[in-house]
Amino acid sequence: MAGELIHGLHAVTAALKYEPEQVRELWVERQRRDARIQALLDQAAGRDIPVHLIERAELDRTSGGARHQGVVARLVARQRTHGEADVPVLLAAADGPALLLVLDGVQDPHNLGACLRSAAAAGVQAVIAPTDRAASLNATVRKVASGAAEMVPFVQVTNLARTLRGLQDRGVWLVGAAGEAEHTLYEVDFTSPTAIVLGAEEKGLRRLTREVCDRLARIPM
Repeated sequence: MAGELIHGLHAVTAALKYEPEQVRELWVERQRRDARIQALLDQAAGRDIPVHLIERAELDRTSGGARHQGVVARLVARQRTHGEADVPVLLAAADGPALLLVLDGVQDPHNLGACLRSAAAAGVQAVIAPTDRAASLNATVRKVASGAAEMVPFVQVTNLARTLRGLQDRGVWLVGAAGEAEHTLYEVDFTSPTAIVLGAEEKGLRRLTREVCDRLARIPM
């Protein structure tokens, strides 16, 4: 099946709201008739997007066994991420001091989705991550992100250390998250352009990434 499949109420709702021109068709569980599903059906009808009402078992097969919440959508297949060259444009578009989130090798799609959701809530201009040995956008990320994947630009770069140094050259203050840091994230001055740099699961920040950061701060738990 050509295109990109996404599933889940939040992910499909966000796609219909923020990029309806990319949605080609919907599959909806025939037995669902609640208000949230009806709202999706109304949006699809208003944009002449085909809707297929099918049995749950067929929807399970269409979604590859994922937790679809009764809806799957097919989007146009296209590159959905930004590259390093887009970073200056994203910084320039910030309304006030830029705030970025940099992920140093987060590999779990669920964690990436959660980071995107938190980034959207915090008003982050972009999330930056390496292309190698790190999670990228997929249907699982979109579902966990609850619509944030359509709102926050996701930038994948080939050399994270180089990108970080480039941010510093543009006046962005790099704050690495480290549990042993003396000061907390709440003591950081965000009145200047800032990038919060988070490490990977279990291992945290890589040595080179840590050395590039201007300061470290811990997230109190």
